[in-house]
Amino acid sequence: MNAMHLSAECYPVAKVGGLGDVVGALPKYLCRAGINASVVLPYYDRKFVRENTFDLEYKSSLTVGKHVYHYQILKESKRQLGFDLFLIHIPGLLDRPEIYSYPDEIEQFISFQICFLDWIVKSDKKPDLIHCHDHHSGLVPFLALHSYPFKSLASIPTICTIHNAEYQGCLGWDKIALLPEFDSSKSDLLSWDTCINSLAASVKCARKFTTVSPSYLEELSRNSNGLEKLFQKEKRKGLGIINGIDIQVWDPNQDPMIYKNYCTETVDQGKKENKFQLCKAFGLNPEKPLLVFIGRLVLEKGADLLPEAINRCHKNFDGKLNILILGSGDPLTENALKEISLKHSKHFGLYIGYNEELAHRMYAGADFLLMPSRVEPCGLNQLYALRYGMVPIVHKTGGLKDTVIDLENKNGYGLTFDNLSIECLIKAIERAIELYSDQEKLTETRKKMMRLNFSWAQSSKEYIKLYKNILSG
Repeated sequence: MNAMHLSAECYPVAKVGGLGDVVGALPKYLCRAGINASVVLPYYDRKFVRENTFDLEYKSSLTVGKHVYHYQILKESKRQLGFDLFLIHIPGLLDRPEIYSYPDEIEQFISFQICFLDWIVKSDKKPDLIHCHDHHSGLVPFLALHSYPFKSLASIPTICTIHNAEYQGCLGWDKIALLPEFDSSKSDLLSWDTCINSLAASVKCARKFTTVSPSYLEELSRNSNGLEKLFQKEKRKGLGIINGIDIQVWDPNQDPMIYKNYCTETVDQGKKENKFQLCKAFGLNPEKPLLVFIGRLVLEKGADLLPEAINRCHKNFDGKLNILILGSGDPLTENALKEISLKHSKHFGLYIGYNEELAHRMYAGADFLLMPSRVEPCGLNQLYALRYGMVPIVHKTGGLKDTVIDLENKNGYGLTFDNLSIECLIKAIERAIELYSDQEKLTETRKKMMRLNFSWAQSSKEYIKLYKNILSG
């Protein structure tokens, strides 16, 4: 079985968030299970691309709107990611360092999708199945079914995976000229709420759609940034599959980025040594519990609550807790956190930006991970935390609800809260401080977490089952 994955991100080539982690890991595990999975990305002028060798797989030209683009399909020559990686290169359009936020981003991703379809129509690369990730490849299911130049692809089933329905790839109808000629009687499949909606089109046209957790699938019918009625109507096509993690990349016993490797049996000593070095780097006392936040400083992650929560912690717990934050996003939140770091430098550390090595060191060295998310389709950070023996403190939403069981329950290992408020947040942190004071229970909890299996080896089986059902139907 040959399955091609289309995405804007794939770790370690190009990553902004969880999408990159998923697309960098799932195809590898599919290949190990006997599926011929490959990944197709836009070309990015980034470190991985510059430092590795790519062979010319195919080249051609096509017209997108009024522009004629000459494109190349480049294939990574050593298959070092565990799957075939293809990059679509268009000089002047798909050849830049950043993944998002260019003024012609619409033209970039439309051209990416059209070049992909043009390539597989004209070459011998037709897959058995096309797997699209998020709105950046959301027009592919529609174009494969209803665009005249690509009508030979209509029999190839498509799947779309929704990593975050807040971002939908909405286009004005003036952009319709960028699409290749299609059956105009089907234009309603592109439309949602007066615009062309790439994500909505993929849900309507794909054979099946998946979400990255069962709870998120349920939540989309109630809260999906305007697509609630669509998900209610198309729910029968949906399937929620929990994301996994790449246990080779995220392995405290082998991780080259952390200060000291450790396993389940040596977790206390390993975390102690990692914590000492991490706290030393930020001028924090390693004897105190260390709470961390890792991620984007945006509303959906609950980051707007952090400044007040941190100030309340300093007031309520009187120096009994250290806090460290790694992230970037909303300027107001960033500035508020910078002010706190100047005022409470003995108990609060801050790194604005993203640093993969520091993230690994925080998972290894910290005691608690805070995830006060308003929206969390799956969440990977809590899975990394569990793998590294760090107790997650989470708001019960989306995938967090599916993956973190509260300590008060049988077989529990995390700290959860139902309502997203400063009061509930502070109460959960207070529970964390109490847990830290009981070192025997903390050790037991750490070992329990590290024995859990959230590997892609498990989750990939669900995708294989889905692929087989679609192809047999």
